[in-house]
Amino acid sequence: MPKRDYSLTGASTKRALEIGLATADWYHSDISRKEIKALMKRHNGPAIWHTMLYYGLMFAFVATAIALWPSLWSAPLWLAYGVLYASGADSRWHECGHGTAFKTQWMNNVVYQVACFCLLRNPTIWRWSHARHHTDTIIVGRDPEIITMRPPDIAKVIALFFGWDSIQSFFKVFRYAISGVNADEATFIPEQERFKVKVVAQIWLLIFAATLVTAVTIGSMLPFLVLFGPVIFGSWHYVLTGLLQHTGMADNVIDHRLNSRTVYMNPVSRFVYWNMNYHVEHHMFPMIPYHRLPELHARIKHDLPEPNRSIPEALAEVFHALRVQLGNPEYRIQKALPETARPYRYDLHAEALGLTAAH
Repeated sequence: MPKRDYSLTGASTKRALEIGLATADWYHSDISRKEIKALMKRHNGPAIWHTMLYYGLMFAFVATAIALWPSLWSAPLWLAYGVLYASGADSRWHECGHGTAFKTQWMNNVVYQVACFCLLRNPTIWRWSHARHHTDTIIVGRDPEIITMRPPDIAKVIALFFGWDSIQSFFKVFRYAISGVNADEATFIPEQERFKVKVVAQIWLLIFAATLVTAVTIGSMLPFLVLFGPVIFGSWHYVLTGLLQHTGMADNVIDHRLNSRTVYMNPVSRFVYWNMNYHVEHHMFPMIPYHRLPELHARIKHDLPEPNRSIPEALAEVFHALRVQLGNPEYRIQKALPETARPYRYDLHAEALGLTAAH
C-alpha cells in the first residue's frame, strides 16, 4: 500500500478521490424507513435531565474542592470535576454538534458552545471537521479526526491522556484569532463560515486575559485550575474511550463495521460518554439521538461484529494493534461478521487496502 499522507491536501487525498473512497456510498444495515424515523425522533426530556445532573455534579465537585483547597482532601474532588469537565464536555460537544441531544436547537447550541470552550475546540472548526469525519470516516487524506496514524506515535498517544489535544488547541486559538484557518482546515470549512473562527478565537482571548487578571488580583491559581486545569487531569477518560472508537481497525474502507468498534461499558462511563460506546451504530445512523442508540444496537446487532465486552478488553485489543503497527503499519483488526451479516463491496475494500480480491 502507498505510504499514508495524513494531510488533507496531499497524495492520499488525491488517491481517495481517484478510487472512490471520498464521499462514498457507505454500507448501512437493513432497517425500515419507518423504524429509522421513529428512532430519529428527538425529545428534550432525556437531555435536559442528563444535562442538569451533569452540570449539578460538576458544580458540587468544584465548589467542594475550592472549599477544601489547598488541602489534599480536595484532590479526589478535583479529579472527579476534571473528568466531568473535560471528558463529559467531549461527548456533549459531539452529540450537541450533531444537533440530536435536544429537540430544541438553541439548547443544543448552548451546550455545544460551552463544551467547545471547555476543550478549547473552536466551534466552527470542529463542527465542519466532524461533518467530514462522518462523510469520510478514517479515510486517509480526507478525515481530519484520525487520532492514531500509522505507524503510531506512541509518545503522542500517551501525551493525549494528559490533555495534549487541548494544550495544542490553546496555542491554535492565537493563530485562529490572528490569521484564521490553515490550508488543511480550508478544505472542509465553507468560505462563508471562516470568519466565525476568528471571532470566537478573539472572544476566547479576552476570557484568557480576564482569567489572568482575576488570578493576579486575588493572588491565587484557582481561576486557572477551575477553567483550564481539568483538561490536564480530566482528559484521560475521553482519550481512553476515544481510542476505542476506531484505533486498530481498518482505514480506507466504506463499511463502519470494519473501521469502528462498539464496546459494552459500565453505567458511569456511559453517562460521561453519552452512549457513544455504540460507535458502529452511531456512524451508520448519526442522526439518531444518543439515548436511542441501545435500541438501535438491539435492532441491528445481527449484522454487526460482536462488541467488545468491556473497556479493559477493548483496550487490550487497541494496545496490541498499536504495538504491532509499530513494525507493520498495514496491520488491522479484522472482526468476524456473524453469519447473518451481509458483506458489502469487498472489491473496493480490497483495492483500498492494497489486497487482491482473492485475499
